[in-house]
Amino acid sequence: MRCGSHILLSFATLLPACTADAEKKPEPAVAATPTAEPEVKEAAPRISKEQIAKDVKSALDTSVAPCEDFYQYACGGWIAETTLPDDKPRWGRSFSALRENNRAIMHEILEAAAKDPAGDPEKTKLGDFYSTCMDEAALEAARAKPLDPLFAKIAEIQGAEDFMRVSGALNPDGVQPLFGMYAGPDDKNPKLNIAHIYQSGLGLPDRDYYLDKGRAELLAAYEVHVAKMFTLLGESEAAAKATAKDVIKFETTLAKAQMTRVERRDPDRTYNKIDRSGIEAAAPGLFWPVFAEAMGYPDITEINVDSVDYLKAAAKAIAKAKPATLQNYLRWHTLTSNASHLSADFVAENFAFYGKTLRGQKADEARWKRCTSATESAFTHPLGRLYVEKAFAGESKSIALDLINRIEGAFEANLPGLSWMDDTTRERAMAKVKAIHNKIGYPDKWRDYSDLVVTKGDHLGNILASNRFDFAYHASKVGKPVERDEWRAGPPVVNASYSGTRNEMWFPAGILQAPFFDKDFPMAMNFGAIGVVMGHELTHGFDDQGRKYDGDGMLKQWWGDDVIAKFEERTACVEKAYSEKEVEPGLHVDGKLTLGENTADMGGVKQGYQAYKKWAEENGGDAAPHVDGLTNEQLFFVSFAQVWCTVATPEYLRVQVATDPHSPGEFRASVPLMMSPDFAAAFECAEGTPMSPKDRCEVW
Repeated sequence: MRCGSHILLSFATLLPACTADAEKKPEPAVAATPTAEPEVKEAAPRISKEQIAKDVKSALDTSVAPCEDFYQYACGGWIAETTLPDDKPRWGRSFSALRENNRAIMHEILEAAAKDPAGDPEKTKLGDFYSTCMDEAALEAARAKPLDPLFAKIAEIQGAEDFMRVSGALNPDGVQPLFGMYAGPDDKNPKLNIAHIYQSGLGLPDRDYYLDKGRAELLAAYEVHVAKMFTLLGESEAAAKATAKDVIKFETTLAKAQMTRVERRDPDRTYNKIDRSGIEAAAPGLFWPVFAEAMGYPDITEINVDSVDYLKAAAKAIAKAKPATLQNYLRWHTLTSNASHLSADFVAENFAFYGKTLRGQKADEARWKRCTSATESAFTHPLGRLYVEKAFAGESKSIALDLINRIEGAFEANLPGLSWMDDTTRERAMAKVKAIHNKIGYPDKWRDYSDLVVTKGDHLGNILASNRFDFAYHASKVGKPVERDEWRAGPPVVNASYSGTRNEMWFPAGILQAPFFDKDFPMAMNFGAIGVVMGHELTHGFDDQGRKYDGDGMLKQWWGDDVIAKFEERTACVEKAYSEKEVEPGLHVDGKLTLGENTADMGGVKQGYQAYKKWAEENGGDAAPHVDGLTNEQLFFVSFAQVWCTVATPEYLRVQVATDPHSPGEFRASVPLMMSPDFAAAFECAEGTPMSPKDRCEVW
């Protein structure tokens, strides 16, 4: 995601394949063409109050005192009864379970569309795309042959200019060597879309995997994997090993020039608007005119680069590389970008490294799951519309909007009590909250996919066609006004986000469901789960990144120097508190990398609780306990913590700590509550107990 954009939970490290920039991708599909509203309906029969209480209590471990270890208290029962599925490196009580449920709903839709599209052109495409993906016999017959036209282009490379020409031609196909690109708002002129270029081009999750001696075994395993993949392409074992060494040597050169993930969290540092002539002057070896023309968009001139130094270094690297090295590098990235869509031997080897070795996942997902996800990715809006019709309760949108308004009201009500803010900054902050644009459930307009052609029997061809369709759609936005009502992802997604340049929050239908939200849930649970999610996203507008964007989404200094200094004192406390947390002996949470998400979690808990208390006051006090043994105030905090009940492999957690700006679930559940006087009061935790430390951090 672009610096200044935040998501509640990163699923990047759950995927079987990864890139060095998994968290920073092109902005996904958005709405474009008006269509009819989906026929939303009431959900299936609601869960009973007795079942709600049973589910909450079954996850508890009441042998542990809540003031000693609240994560174990809230989640211990669930953890003891939960076995990590073989096809997952991580499984969460809320996110993972709901995500699988949503995928099952989409699967039903796709199976029905494949059997009988009922004359609907969109359903016909969905069914054809999905059924072609499921046709394993065709995939086995094709193996990697569909990539031959791309490999033929690569084989013509004789130097740097050829390399950039072929790289430009590969970009629309979904292969982005050296750097990635996407269209999005200009941070200093957020009403206009420009092209953004960000460092990329590595096959491992992060630059440090190439440079950190402590990860030498993983780097060696990656080299073995690359060689095996080239062997599957038909190279001899000796030739494949030589090719793998060549690729990794070139990627290591790129890694040395890349910024760290912490450095890239600073939007002031990654905003380097540079026009086409500026790129040509700074890095002439990139042959930008050749690259842009081959990409199909020679007239793109409005460009931001996250690291000009990286572009310079990349240009030097390709200038020094032999033609064979450039060919090997592009062949590898073309192959690994498409490996999950080839025959079973490629899929298995791809999973063996990225799934099993890197993340500790025992088995790959069933083919229907992978094909459902692939279809969702290719047809975000058509499938999303059908999902909404089937699964999203009609009244949920209005209830969610009321919750958001209450959370925003709690944030505003809290501002006068912040002694570290001056009146001018406080007034601007209130204005920013009032200017936030909220997107709930599903878009008002649905994107038109009529130009995306699906060919039965050619799965990889369909994937490439989808990539080109999306690339053209987004590239066409460069230089045009930002559409405020665009949706950048689909309704079934179990996530939420805040964008600084758009000053918007996004809560899709996929997350506005149990266990996060249900109209029949006790409101203490709704506020503790989805309410805190909303507060989390709102706080992102005022974390160490989001605070740099004003109410119009412009990157500018709108706080006074004294206020910034006081804010940074408080965030330094947060950084230290999380950096002290050990994931395993010797492996600590990176407090700098996770600072924004941790600040948002703390703010979300505070605003969610205050909004709940105000709601309870307005509704007669909400006095009767909904779950035996818990006051409703305690239920709020239990509901929050149970969102983060998680089991995961050690390998997954190591990748998460190295690459993910989100802390592991255990610490997302516990540390914000340690910092909350409201929590300590609700559970009567004495000062000095583990969950009620004498010194607390508070930002918002």
